[in-house]
Amino acid sequence: MAVVPQEAIDQFEALMGEVDEPLKRTFQNVHQGYPHETLTRFLKAREGNVTKARKMLMDSLEWRTQNEIDDMLTKPIVPVDHYRAIRDSQLIGLSGYSNEGLPVFAVGVGLSTYDKASVHYYVQSHIQMNEYRDRVILPGVTKKCGKLISKCIKILDMTGLKLSALNQIKLVTRISSIDDLNYPEKTLTYYIVNSPYAFSACWKIVKPLLHERTQRKINVLSGCGQEELLKIMDYSSLPHFCRKRSSGSSNSSSDNCYSLDHPFHQQLYNYINQQAVVRKPARPIKHGSVHVTVPENADDEEIANTLESELQKFKNLERCRESFKGLKTTDDKRENM
Repeated sequence: MAVVPQEAIDQFEALMGEVDEPLKRTFQNVHQGYPHETLTRFLKAREGNVTKARKMLMDSLEWRTQNEIDDMLTKPIVPVDHYRAIRDSQLIGLSGYSNEGLPVFAVGVGLSTYDKASVHYYVQSHIQMNEYRDRVILPGVTKKCGKLISKCIKILDMTGLKLSALNQIKLVTRISSIDDLNYPEKTLTYYIVNSPYAFSACWKIVKPLLHERTQRKINVLSGCGQEELLKIMDYSSLPHFCRKRSSGSSNSSSDNCYSLDHPFHQQLYNYINQQAVVRKPARPIKHGSVHVTVPENADDEEIANTLESELQKFKNLERCRESFKGLKTTDDKRENM
């Protein structure tokens, strides 16, 4: 749905005036001074249906209060070595900004292993990234640009995508459900780069299962996508995996936006630690993950099951190929006689 009628926004706004005070407080953290924009996002996620959009938003606000999401940026993951391990296995980072001022997030889909911590830590880290984006990054760039910036761009790197990704589908689905149900319409465009054959084959199966509005946001680029991406951002904002190799290329961790040593992750981690001290200065920072309930999303479950089924087919085919590698045909035997 490209345009939401003003009448629907007004109706939605009137209904939101009836909610309880705790939900109103968390709603302020969600809209950051732009309630109409937030109502519009939820309306778009429910095809302009006010009743469905209100239920979606109310469920999200309840989820936030029950799981203390407003306090998520006061709960650092410690010790720092543990957080570094999470960053090395859950690859995501801010590489820069588009020409229009939108934050550009890079996601290492193919090389993320999610094997250095419990599911709860990865969910906590993901939510902290979302909250920092919505409550710090986007308000900051809005002020800098002098216009509302409420969305981001995501570049999904499929480098290294293997059939072993089958083991991560459930976790990725849980994280995707959190985004779909609580942070809808926050991404303007998804760019997919460095796609291997396994992705291309699965994409043909999964694409028809996606909502039309989601399909319109996804662009599969050729190779590393550098030429196309340079049309919407400067070279300095390109993620490291979108830059064509040259003899002068730098491989330092500060250029790798996934790394904890990258300026973005340093700022994020320092911010959370500072907020923890401000919020509870007399208490030591607690170790251990935050347990967040993950809402179920039937659409994401269907996509996950389809992906799982298709990847299993590739896995079985790969096993068959391996089993035939050591066999010799009759002609092979005659040639060796």
